[in-house]
This record gives sequence, structure tokens and C-alpha cells, in this order.
Amino acid sequence: MKNTHHPLGLAAATVSIAALALTGCSSGGADDGAAAAIEAPFAAETPAASGPLDRATWMLGGEPTTLDADIDATTADDTILANVCDRLMRVQPDLSLGQGIASAAEWADDTHLVFTIRQDAVFHDGSPVSTADVLWSLQRHAAEGAAESDEYANVVAMEQTAADEITITTSQPDAILLQAMAGDGGIVWNPRVIEAEGDAFGGPGAASACSGPYEVTAWEAGSSLTITKFADYWDPEVDALTDEVVFRWAEESAIANSLTTGEAQGAYLENAGAATSFAGSTDVSVFQGPSTNAWVLEATDRGALGDERIRKALSLALDREGIATAAFGGLAKPWKTPVGSGAWGYEAEAFEAAYDALEGAPAKPGEDDLAAAEALVAEAGAPEETIVVASNGSSSHNVIANALVAAAKSIGLEAEILVVPQVQYGDFYSDAELRGQADLWPDEYYISKNDPLGFYKNGKSDASVNFTGFADPEYDELVAAGYAATDDAERAEITIELQQRWVDHAVWIPVVATPATLIMANDVTGVPSSAAYIYTPWAASLGSAER
Repeated sequence: MKNTHHPLGLAAATVSIAALALTGCSSGGADDGAAAAIEAPFAAETPAASGPLDRATWMLGGEPTTLDADIDATTADDTILANVCDRLMRVQPDLSLGQGIASAAEWADDTHLVFTIRQDAVFHDGSPVSTADVLWSLQRHAAEGAAESDEYANVVAMEQTAADEITITTSQPDAILLQAMAGDGGIVWNPRVIEAEGDAFGGPGAASACSGPYEVTAWEAGSSLTITKFADYWDPEVDALTDEVVFRWAEESAIANSLTTGEAQGAYLENAGAATSFAGSTDVSVFQGPSTNAWVLEATDRGALGDERIRKALSLALDREGIATAAFGGLAKPWKTPVGSGAWGYEAEAFEAAYDALEGAPAKPGEDDLAAAEALVAEAGAPEETIVVASNGSSSHNVIANALVAAAKSIGLEAEILVVPQVQYGDFYSDAELRGQADLWPDEYYISKNDPLGFYKNGKSDASVNFTGFADPEYDELVAAGYAATDDAERAEITIELQQRWVDHAVWIPVVATPATLIMANDVTGVPSSAAYIYTPWAASLGSAER
């Protein structure tokens, strides 16, 4: 990725933060006790490993839901799938694009993307990965209702055009499609396994349908999931150093405790603030790296938040600085947009300048911001019903939810919190009945592409996550024009206009941006410290550290 900027806009190589108490009952303000400094090196990778490991234990923030990415893919799911399933293309640690099952990819003309499929890969059942298998996989991803089908919106045909070649035909130039093939929309499946497993595929006990450097060898529901090195992996540059990785899951405090006691070797944290407990530790280190992640409040069309004036008012009144401190221990930055600057993979200076000029999402609301918010509420008319913000009960979600309640109160609105069990929380994206119970919910959102256009497509009138019902024909036309703009400068200009329109209409309310945050025992090293762990086989580089 051609990105020399720190995702949070910091020029220093390390981020000095304070260990601050997290709270679930306040929108800001940290414990007044002594603050302990922590140095979090910022880089795409951790130091290379010096030797192999027989076994490692890695912590997740929650149990995987399914290993069928065409149904769903939580962060926990993708953290595992990244090591188990090859994709056509591969995200590199610096979030740039590399080769996967496709040994080459080239646009033959404006509407024909040609992939050369390597012929030496094998699935975990020992059968070869054929070009026909790759085509079947792409067709499954593109099928109506599949979780990744939106990545194929401009695709009109896919066919095998040679023994080792697949040609995708699009209705227009598509500057994002190739990058999408490094995400879940590019996973290569074994169709014979999926057809044999039927509805059981993706769950505990189901056979592997992938060809990655690791395969799932055990999944004890509610307890652990184990991946084991696949001896016949095709890529010599991805020679897994660790024979077996056992994944366990727990709440943030228990994750930290498992590393403190030596029961686990590492974890990628959803809440960067949980890393503050390792300030001064001689056994565990904290790393941060590039990401596209941003915490947002996603609005529904249930009631008051269907009116963009109410969304804009709440955005003006929200104390992002307090959230960054209370929920993330300072390891986050108040943010104005719904996607982190790790997505600025080209024309970074233009994106940074446009970001700096944005208004409507102050770090800490001042008198003028609150006055403007109150005027918007008066214009819209204060809603009769109480605004409902959901939380899954975690510290980060609670702080954001409480901050929203406080913001509403500060401008004359009433709001309350609905606690939704964590196991159900992800259903906000797929369950209209659940969305009907809340006006908005906080969540961390990311994209697999280092191009902000890959996010702003979510504002299209027919986008699957456009839950507010935002509709702007000109916005839709700009998305199409952005996809067609293969020139970086032209695409950046269009994307910046989309960004401005998204912010002007407060489609979602941005909260904070968080770099990828890794905690890892000092006797292991080698994994990426960037958000690449969601899509690249990160565990293959995990090994022992020099002592």
C-alpha cells in the first residue's frame, strides 16, 4: 500500500498512551489515579521469528459463528479463515495486494478481467484445486443472497476461457473488483466438500473445503478451535512455523489475564483499550499497525434516526474525545468518517486534506456545536419516542452507548440503552426484526480494500447495509463513476465527493478510528501487526523469538 501516513494521523513511530480505567457508565473521563505509559510500536509487521513452535494458543473476542463466509463472517470467523482458506488474491501485511490462487490478474480491456489460475494447489482432502473449482467458488460468492454478492454488482459473466484461465466480464470498468478478490469474496472453495456437507458446512465437525496453509482439525463448540499445519501446502513462501494453533475465546479482561498467566501467546484486540493493562509488562508487548477500522453508530429507519437532522444533531453533540479515553484508553482517535485512513492506499495527501476539511463530527462538542445541534432538533421536531441505542454489554459498546445517551440529553432528547446478548449482536446486519428494536447500534466496521470507495458503496440506495433508507440518485451515479474510474486521481476526487455527501447526510455517525492492536507474549513473534490478519495467513509466520 502506498501509504506513508499513520492511520491515526500521527507522525511518530510509537504512540505514547496512558493506562486509563475503562467504564461502562460514563461517556468520558478516566480514573484520576496514576497513569502508566505504554509504548506501542506502529508498523505493518512484528519482528521476524527465529524458530518454529510446536503449538500456540491464540485468543479471540468471541466464538466463531460459521466458517462459511458466504453466510456470514465475523472478525473471529475471518481471523481463522485467513489461515485456512486461500483467496484468488492476497492482502499483504502493509494492506497492499499480492497474488494468491491466481498467479496473475490483468484487465484485458475496460470490462474483461483475466485471472491465471495456478495449477499446483491442492485442497485439504488432497484433491487438486482446478480452474473449474475456482469458477464454481466465484459463482457461489456472487449468488443472490450470498454475503459477498455485493462485490459482484458489476459482473455480468464469469467463464473459464482456458485450462488455467478465468475471465470475468463487467458491465463497466470496476476499479475495486480485483481488490475484492483478496477478501472473502475471493475465497476458493472445494465444491465437492460443500455439496457433501450440505447445511452442516461451516459448523463444528464439518470437513474442510479450503486449500490454505492450515486446516481445521477440531472445533469443540463453546470451548476451542484448532488449526493444524497442512503438510502439502503449495506456496513455499508461506511455510508455517507453528505446527498447531489453538483458538480460545473470552471477554477482554479474561483475554488479558490469559496472556499474563502464560496460558495464551497472543490476541488481536477488538478494543484497543484492553492493551493498557500491559503497561510496563516485561512478558507481553503491544503492537499497532495500519487498518481501515472505524467505530461507528449505525442508524436504522425505525424512528427518529430516520431523519438525518436528528442524526446530524447527535453527531455534533457526541463526545468522541471522551469515548477515545474512556473506552479505548487513548489507543484510538476521534474520527470524522466511517472508514479508517488505512484505506488511503493511493492519493493519500488528497484524502487527508479532504478529511481535515470535514465538519459535523467534532472531537469534543463546543457551545457552537451544541447550538447547531439544538437548532437541527428544533427544525426536525423532537421525537415523541425515546431514542434507543443498543449495546452488547462490552466495555467499549457500553461507553459509546452511554456517550450517545449523554449527547442526546445535552440537546434536549431522551435516549436509553437496550442490551442485546453478544451472541445475537451481529444479527443487526441480517435481522430486520432485531433492527426494529433499536434506533442505532455501535460497532466496529472495516473493509478488506485499501480504497475508501470500497466503503462508500454502502451508501447506495440498494446497498445491503444502508439501513437508514438514505437515497440519493446522484450518490448512486457517483459510486458507479468511481468504480469506472481506473485513474487514481480521478477516482480519489469522486470518492472524496462521496465522503462529503455521506458526512453531510450523517448516514452513519462516526465515532473513533482504531489501528489494528496486537498483544503478544515476548517469547513469540512474526505475525502482522496490521489489519491484514483478517485476510492473510498470519499464523504461518508465528514462531519463537530470540531470547
